[in-house]
Amino acid sequence: MHDKIRRLKPSEFPEAVKWAAKEGWNPGRADAEIFFNADPEGFWGAFDKKGMAAVISAVQYSSDFGFVGFYICREDRRGSGLGYRLWQTVLQDSVIKTIGLDGVVDQQENYTKSGFEFAHRNIRFGGVVKAPAPNDADLFDLLIDDIAVVDAFEKTCNLFGESRIEFLRGWIGNENHTAMGLKGPMGLRGYGVIRPCEEGHKVGPLFAPTQEDAKILFEALLASRADQSGKVFWDVPEPNQAALALATRYDMHPEFETARMYKGEAPALDLNMIFGISSFELG
Repeated sequence: MHDKIRRLKPSEFPEAVKWAAKEGWNPGRADAEIFFNADPEGFWGAFDKKGMAAVISAVQYSSDFGFVGFYICREDRRGSGLGYRLWQTVLQDSVIKTIGLDGVVDQQENYTKSGFEFAHRNIRFGGVVKAPAPNDADLFDLLIDDIAVVDAFEKTCNLFGESRIEFLRGWIGNENHTAMGLKGPMGLRGYGVIRPCEEGHKVGPLFAPTQEDAKILFEALLASRADQSGKVFWDVPEPNQAALALATRYDMHPEFETARMYKGEAPALDLNMIFGISSFELG
């Protein structure tokens, strides 16, 4: 057996993002650097004589919570058992109390066998959306200096499983991303981010207390694009019926789905405030 499993180097991870693009996952143009910096120890690869043959990420936010993504095997090694061996190597001895993932349809049964339990579906909507820029006095641009406020807002409102300062530093601080917030009692009552992807733009996260606030943020983010003609993608948790209705109102259509699954105790997220998740790869 000549296969070798080890952590990925920073220079190797962009190849995994290219694989994700080939799978139709439509990653953001800056995702490689931002994702890797969230946990440089959390990205793994299996290598054979041809090079990288399989990849997986297991980003650890704390000892209580982590998230698995980028689980892809090179086409010529699919069915060989290599991908599963990589999975076992990375996850079998994990001491993280809760691990989440967004599983594609054809892998969900395998994840169940590994102890993951279904929480809810996520639906990716896509469409060419043109909306007027809202005129709301509470709208403001979120900057990298605001990440502590954003992190506190997410924790207070139960919008993510754990604090994720490093992720937010890249997500909000990237010059090609646009982040906007709505003023509220805690300094923030809702916020959203839009980023350029391999195709079009993707909105995520989109956190808001009401459908009207989500609409304001969504339209403000769309209006910030230099190119208004491209396609927009939006990953919506199915239990949030107000979010589904909003996507339908913009004539967006389902294109892809995943199952949010957890091994360990699932975090008590307020899905009614989660109008759009951040990413299928890091939660």
